[in-house]
Amino acid sequence: MTPKAAKFYDLRGLKCPLPVLKSRKKLSALNEGDEIVVETSDPLAIIDIPHMCREDGNILLEAVATDDGHRFRIRKS
Repeated sequence: MTPKAAKFYDLRGLKCPLPVLKSRKKLSALNEGDEIVVETSDPLAIIDIPHMCREDGNILLEAVATDDGHRFRIRKS
């Protein structure tokens, strides 16, 4: 299976718990194997997004620090 291009989801400016809630909602609408890239400026996202992925059974492919926050690449399982 070849993954489709990841969809970009800009959540910068939102504070906890909104990045997790919006990411979870977006992922629930995707098909298995689809990917999203989430950008957030919330400093707690580096803890919350990986935890959400583990809870929901999705795969965190990448977590990268950016100038104003973090970027996460997530695959729907």
